[in-house]
Amino acid sequence: MMRAQSILMATPAFEDCTERRAEQTVAMRQGGPAVAIFVEPLLAPNMTFIRAQASALRAFDPFYVSPQRCSPSLELPAGRSAVICENPQAPRSWNLLKQVPLKLFGYAPLFFRRVQEYRPALVHAHFGVTALTALPLARWLHLPMIVTFHGYDATVTDSFLKTSHYRARRYLKERKSLQREAAQFVAVSEFIRRQMLLQGFPEDKVLVHYIGVDTDFFRSVGEQRREPIVLFVASLTEKKACAHLVRAMGEVQRVVPDVELVVIGDGPLRKNLEQLAASGLRKYRFLGIQPPEVVRDWMNRATVFCVPSMRAPSGDGEGFGMVFAEAQAMGLPVASYASGGVPEAVDHGETGLLAAEGDWEGLAGNIVTLLQNKNLWQQMNAAGPRRIRKAFDLKKQTNKLEDIYRRVLSEAELKLPAGRVLAQKLTRRNINENRGSAE
Repeated sequence: MMRAQSILMATPAFEDCTERRAEQTVAMRQGGPAVAIFVEPLLAPNMTFIRAQASALRAFDPFYVSPQRCSPSLELPAGRSAVICENPQAPRSWNLLKQVPLKLFGYAPLFFRRVQEYRPALVHAHFGVTALTALPLARWLHLPMIVTFHGYDATVTDSFLKTSHYRARRYLKERKSLQREAAQFVAVSEFIRRQMLLQGFPEDKVLVHYIGVDTDFFRSVGEQRREPIVLFVASLTEKKACAHLVRAMGEVQRVVPDVELVVIGDGPLRKNLEQLAASGLRKYRFLGIQPPEVVRDWMNRATVFCVPSMRAPSGDGEGFGMVFAEAQAMGLPVASYASGGVPEAVDHGETGLLAAEGDWEGLAGNIVTLLQNKNLWQQMNAAGPRRIRKAFDLKKQTNKLEDIYRRVLSEAELKLPAGRVLAQKLTRRNINENRGSAE
């Protein structure tokens, strides 16, 4: 069936139709060539960085593609998504069954045609395992695909994947196909790039691109009075090591009795963590998942930000940690471990203090230092926003991402059959026009 589809798409009649549709679509589109943002699920509350990046695009017009919606989920623009399972409240068995054609056989023509209605110029998939699911779509549409690797997808060990769920085992088995067929791989840090090279990804196809922080949203407003609060914002999983912070806070509260631990986030370890906190801490609260506006308000109130990320037994490690950059943008000094990509996100001694991975007593000492050393705190409070605006501003970083899009499209055009070059030239012309208007 897939071979027949490929033969059909190679016929002159199909190519002529493609050219006519491309001309019509380029003429109608207002926001630039469309980019299919492929992510699963759509869109989990901890994936705010994906939404922020897509929303910052100016020369390209993003829409979202996914096998399934998430519940709860982040709010997305109306009418800008193509999803197989629209209702996350439907019976789980039914939603899984609807995804079988795509995930098991790589062929879901009705879904593919729904995506095609947006006339995408390229596919941008997030996370390696998800990208393998997106690969048949990119093939069917004859589009180049860019894949961003964020953390676990480049750090979890092969031995762990072999004993994990079906999709993880399939990813391990077919990873070479992804390495061969994707046009570009984007690592969110130098650390992730090194991990990808160790997994056999071609060096000439892997580049580092920091996503960036919305510095208009994440900025300290007014003369907010800082409270004796240590703030944790992350999912409650092994990698985020909240248990290390709870232990460290026991020591911190012996020195600074009034300090409170505030935990924002949820996950499989929440119950155990609440029990651990109840047995050893005076002041603490677990607030669960909160919207970005609430997170920002807590960052504006807290004195120290701490997520002591470390490598989990599975190998899962911190790729970069956008939340560290968001905290710095708010003028909030960071205490964490020097693990994974964290040293790229936090400038040790300038915007935060990093202890050796696993050294929770050293972590406690750094938190006490940030709570008690007012001069150091003020220096870091001023240095954090400067550093983020200079190196990790979302608008600047997204401009760089759009340059990556343009290059990938230009390189893809050179590989196209002659009959489809017109459509691509029209698309590229529209990219350049939108680039000029965006600038």
